[in-house]
Amino acid sequence: MNVHPRDIDEPPDREEAAAALKVLRHWAQSASESEISQLDPAVARLVPGLAPVNYPSLSRDYPEDFAVDTAYRASLPDLQNGPSSLIRGAKQQIQHVGISNFRLPIRFHRKDGDDLTLETSITGTVSLEAEKKGINMSRIMRSFYKHAERTFSFEVIEAALNDYMTDLDSFDARIQMRFSYPDRVKSLRSGLEGYQYYDIALELVEQNGVRQKIMHLDYVYSSTCPCSLELSEHARSMRGQLATPHSQRSVARISVAVDCDADCLWFEDLIALCRRAVPTETQVMVKREDEQAFAELNAANPIFVEDAARLFCAELLADHHVGDFRVIASHQESLHSHDAVSILTEGPTFATSSLDPRLFTTLFHVG
Repeated sequence: MNVHPRDIDEPPDREEAAAALKVLRHWAQSASESEISQLDPAVARLVPGLAPVNYPSLSRDYPEDFAVDTAYRASLPDLQNGPSSLIRGAKQQIQHVGISNFRLPIRFHRKDGDDLTLETSITGTVSLEAEKKGINMSRIMRSFYKHAERTFSFEVIEAALNDYMTDLDSFDARIQMRFSYPDRVKSLRSGLEGYQYYDIALELVEQNGVRQKIMHLDYVYSSTCPCSLELSEHARSMRGQLATPHSQRSVARISVAVDCDADCLWFEDLIALCRRAVPTETQVMVKREDEQAFAELNAANPIFVEDAARLFCAELLADHHVGDFRVIASHQESLHSHDAVSILTEGPTFATSSLDPRLFTTLFHVG
């Protein structure tokens, strides 16, 4: 009887594969470790309990003297910058992708000519085209380190942005730098001085080939409610009843598009603008005469949150350094268990129909 062998290139069916696995495992029961170690690794993994015999012996010692050469570096996998076939999800453009809270000491110019170094939190993002898998995040950091030793200005941000737009082959980009800026402030009457710290952010945005410089400042002040003040005075005059108006710590976040053709808008200039608009800035060094003066200053400048937004607006409109702007004010009520808030924008830069759901919670400043 003639037996026709199966064509070796013909794929086995499920039953034949199961039978082959059964034969392999039956053989493995009596095979030596040496015999099993000679199996193809993919086959050895099918042998229950014996697969580790075939696993390579790896070193557990860190190779401190290992040096990477060009050939080895070229052999390293780079999935993030791989082909579009590796993209997961929809092949859509991503408007911003990058890093947040990368920290670096940066030197800043002061208006009086001195320099100071401040710890700075950097957010750097670029756009990502629909057909690209991802970006090399570390290039954003490397771009900043190249320029970190230079005295900081918007021009240095521009140099860093130029670098990583070129390195990452991107069409839109944004850099934002946040820091706490110290400024010596005098008390109202005692002559003492202390440092007030201002949360400032500088932003450079390139979109559709157009660059825009933006400065953000959080200004913390006291707001005395005009209604509460009048009601307190009414109780005093009509009934001889001692009453005090309510006031609360309040925060305005001022965001301005800086006019590139105007001379420099210093941090100190924007702070002074806020003080002119709402002079009841919270105090640093206070003796009794300063506390009394602050009570008098608040009584002379009672404001609702709507008033605050419009007072800041009036000063911003009068400043030739400022283009579009936005004022976000939050009066963190001592009367109510909620806050009073307002937003005023000028120009298209900050206009939006939607707000971050947690926007106002970012305006709380703890001492």
